[in-house]
Amino acid sequence: MADNCSSFKQVSYTNLNARQKELFNFQKIAATFADCGFDCIKLADDWQGADFIAYNVTDGTTLKVQLKSRLTIDRKKYGGKDKDIWMAFPHGRSPVKYWYLVQHDRLVEKVGKDTKWLTSNS
Repeated sequence: MADNCSSFKQVSYTNLNARQKELFNFQKIAATFADCGFDCIKLADDWQGADFIAYNVTDGTTLKVQLKSRLTIDRKKYGGKDKDIWMAFPHGRSPVKYWYLVQHDRLVEKVGKDTKWLTSNS
């Protein structure tokens, strides 16, 4: 068995294509969620705006999570209390050491309070 392990080599994130990077990031954040008692289920499509569902095995909390490669705000796609979407995005370059998880509408509030992003043309 030890002989087979030598064939596993760490991949270079920068050499992955966009789809591979999304799956890579999902696996990384799912491991972080697991440390906090969550099971993560990757969705085949953006169901109700979510890339995956995170379910807490202890208290039953269920989060609809949209995974992004950077901080993203899209009030049309993710905004509104009825959607209740959580945004997950990494901090820093690969290898990612920290992940942010914030409810989209709370993120909009914070960004609106502390920056001019919401009023810019972009």
